[in-house]
Amino acid sequence: MFHIVFFEPRIPQNTGNAIRTSAATGNMLHLVEPLGFEMSDTKLKRAGLDYHDLAHVMIHPDFDALMAYLESEGTGRVYAFTGHTDNRYTDVSYQPGDALMFGPEPTGLPDEIMADPRITRLLRIPMRPGIRSLNLSNSAAIATFEAWRQNDFGGGV
Repeated sequence: MFHIVFFEPRIPQNTGNAIRTSAATGNMLHLVEPLGFEMSDTKLKRAGLDYHDLAHVMIHPDFDALMAYLESEGTGRVYAFTGHTDNRYTDVSYQPGDALMFGPEPTGLPDEIMADPRITRLLRIPMRPGIRSLNLSNSAAIATFEAWRQNDFGGGV
């Protein structure tokens, strides 16, 4: 239904958690290389529990390859999550096929990715002042469940 994108993730446990979220929600997880770990990493496997076979995960060699894939699938909207905007993630009407992109820990998405004309909009998840960031997999889960909720939890029970 939706595309969850981790751009150059570095912490295997966060990706393992995202694999579980993808399996639980029926959304595809996209990983953009380089990765900061091997897909066989035991920490990734442990965080993903036994959901690896239930999730659809694609690895792309770079941002352009990801965008080419999304365009070939008819994905027209790519939302980039960052702390550098005032646009709240709850102010968007998500549609099936939308992509939700998150940057690497601890730096977030690079400026050139956020400025790419193929990015539909920058979004933020509000938090209290003085907090640098939320955990990557938690951020992805928050946004994914909001998009899914807006679409009546299609396919869920």
